[in-house]
Amino acid sequence: MKPLVYRKRRNRVDHQPRLHVHVTKGDQVRVMSGEFKGKEGKVLRVLPAKGRVVVDGVNVVKKHKRATQDAEGGIISFPAPIHASKVMLLDPKSGEPTRVRRQKDKDGTVERLSRKSGQPIPRTR
Repeated sequence: MKPLVYRKRRNRVDHQPRLHVHVTKGDQVRVMSGEFKGKEGKVLRVLPAKGRVVVDGVNVVKKHKRATQDAEGGIISFPAPIHASKVMLLDPKSGEPTRVRRQKDKDGTVERLSRKSGQPIPRTR
C-alpha cells in the first residue's frame, strides 16, 4: 500500500572537516607559489573550513555591485582568499619565511616558535 503523503528524501551531505591552518589573523606572511609569488602582506581572515586565507594586497579581484536604495553601485576591489599552503609565516627576527614549531609553556599555553631563529612568534589579535 502507498503512503498517504509522499515525502522527498534529501541526500545528507557529510560536512568537510576543518583543516588546521598554520597562520592566524594579523600574521605577516609571504606568498611562496602561484601568481602572487613573492608578495607579502598581513592576514586579514582565516577560513579553516576551506583551508584558505585572505591576505591584504594579494589576489585582489573586482566585483560589480548593483545599486540599491541603501548603497551606491559601482566596481568594488577586495582581496579574495588563497590556499593556506601557498603562504609562509615571516620570521620576526630576520623577516625571512619560516616554518612554525609549537611549544607548551609551564603555565600550559601553546607558544609558536620560528624554526629558523627559535624566536617566539607573538599572536596579534
